[in-house]
Amino acid sequence: MIGLELQDDRALAVTIDGTGRILGRAQTNSKDLGSAAASALDAASAAGGSPAPLGIAAVHPEAADVQTAVRSLARRFNGTPVASGTAAAVAECWIGAARNYLDVVFFAVADHASAGIIRDGLPLLGAHRRAAAVGWLALNPVEREDYRKTGCLEAEVAALGIVRRIVWRIKAGDHSGVQDKVKGDLAAITVDHVLDAARHGDGVAISVVRDTAKYLGMAAANLVVIADPMMLVLGGIMATAADLLLEPVRAELARRLPAATMQALTIAPAVLGADAAAVGAARLASPAAQ
Repeated sequence: MIGLELQDDRALAVTIDGTGRILGRAQTNSKDLGSAAASALDAASAAGGSPAPLGIAAVHPEAADVQTAVRSLARRFNGTPVASGTAAAVAECWIGAARNYLDVVFFAVADHASAGIIRDGLPLLGAHRRAAAVGWLALNPVEREDYRKTGCLEAEVAALGIVRRIVWRIKAGDHSGVQDKVKGDLAAITVDHVLDAARHGDGVAISVVRDTAKYLGMAAANLVVIADPMMLVLGGIMATAADLLLEPVRAELARRLPAATMQALTIAPAVLGADAAAVGAARLASPAAQ
C-alpha cells in the first residue's frame, strides 16, 4: 500500500505493509505539487517495492493546486483525496496512540491546524468530505482579514499565527530574546524560535505559548463536546513540544469541559509524527479498510 500527503509546497509518500510498517518513504519539495507527488511516489515505491493501491491526503483537498496534482496522477489514483487530519486520525487509531479505540478525536497544529474524527471505528467525512475543518473554528468575536482567509483558529495557532503574534508583541515594544536570535530580522522568526525561547524562560515567548495553549484547549474542548470520543489524540506541536503545551492544553480542557466528560476522556500525544497522514491515506485505500 502507498499513501501520499500533499502539503503547501511538498509531497510526502510512504509505502507500508499490512501491519503499517514503513517500507519506503520519500519527500519532495516543490511548488509544483504534481511533479513533487510523482517524484515522491516513484522514490517511495522504489524503496518499498510495487505497492497498490494508492491513497491521497491533503491539507486542503479542494485547493486548485491539489486538484491539479491529483489529475496528474490519474493513472495511479481515481478516487477523492481525504483531509490530512482525517487520514492522520485513521493512522493513529490503526497503529498509533489510539490503537484499539473506536471513538477518537485527533487534533494537530503545525503549519496548519487539522483534525479528524473516528466514530465507531470509521472516519467521519461529512456530507462534502470537509469534516473536520478545525482551522475554521470561530473562537474570537473580533473580525479580521486573516480569519476570513484561513479561519480563526488557524490564524491564531498554526505556525505563521504563532510567529505573527510574537512579532506583534516585539513591534509593540516588548523585548524578546527571539529578536536577538534572528539578529533583528523579524521575517526570519520561526515557531521553533518561539518554542525554544519559551523553554529558556523568555517572558514574551512564554506569554505567546500560554495564549496559544488557551486557543488549543478551547478548540479541543469544542471538538470533544461535539464528538464525545473515548480518546483525544494531540499531534503536531502539541506532541513535539509536549513539555510546553500538553499540560496547559489539558488544564484548559478541564476548565472548559463538564467534569464527567473530562473524567471519561483519555488524552494522549500522537506518536506517528509527520508520517501519520500518508500512512492513514494508505490505510484508507487498502481493501482491508473498505
